[in-house]
Amino acid sequence: MAKLESTFRNMVLVLTSITLVAAVALGSVYNLTKEPIEASKRAKRENAIMEVLPPDVSIKGADTITIEGMPEPFYVYQAYAGDEFVGAAVQTYSKNGFSGEIKVMVGFDAKGNIINYSVLEQKETPGLGTKMVDWFKTEKGNQDIRGLNGAKNNLNVTKNGGEVDAITAATISSNAFLEAIRYAYGAYSQNYDGLTGATSVEKEVAQTN
Repeated sequence: MAKLESTFRNMVLVLTSITLVAAVALGSVYNLTKEPIEASKRAKRENAIMEVLPPDVSIKGADTITIEGMPEPFYVYQAYAGDEFVGAAVQTYSKNGFSGEIKVMVGFDAKGNIINYSVLEQKETPGLGTKMVDWFKTEKGNQDIRGLNGAKNNLNVTKNGGEVDAITAATISSNAFLEAIRYAYGAYSQNYDGLTGATSVEKEVAQTN
C-alpha cells in the first residue's frame, strides 16, 4: 500500500477523519448511557418524594412553579390521603453551593411545616458540605429543620440571625441548602389555594402566616 504523502492537505484530511471517528464514538456512548442515567434520576426522584411525605399517600402529578428572578422552575407534587390534601413534595435548588448547584426534595404538610427532606444532587466538599444529607434532620442543637415553617421560622443560619445551626466549617454549603429550603416553601405557598387544593381552614392559616 502506497504511503500517504505528507502534505498539509493530507494532514488536514487525516485529522478530520480522526475527529469524525471520535465524535461518532462519543455520540454512541452518550446514546447508550443517556437512558440509564435518566432512569436512575427518575427513580431517585420518586424515592425522594416518598421519603419526604407521610406513608400511604397518592401523588398528583407535578405543578411547575416559577419564582421571579430564578432561572429554572420548581416542581410541586401534591399528596393526598384518599380525597384529603395532606401536603406536597417540592423539588427545589440553589445555585450557590460551594461547588455549584444543590438540588433537594422537601416535604411539607398541609400547613406548610417541613416534614422531611432528601438531597438529590450536590458536589460539596466531602466531610464538610456533604454532611447536609443528614445534618439538617439530626436532633442536635438547632440543626433539625423538620417541623419548621417558612412563614413562622427564620430559615437562615444562626450566624445570619436565623434559627438553624450551620454545618461546622461549611457555612457556604449551609447557606445554599437553606436557600433551597426557603425557595421550596415559596414555591409551595405562593399559589397555595389554587394549586394545592387546600381546605378553607388551611387557606386561612396560609394567608395569616
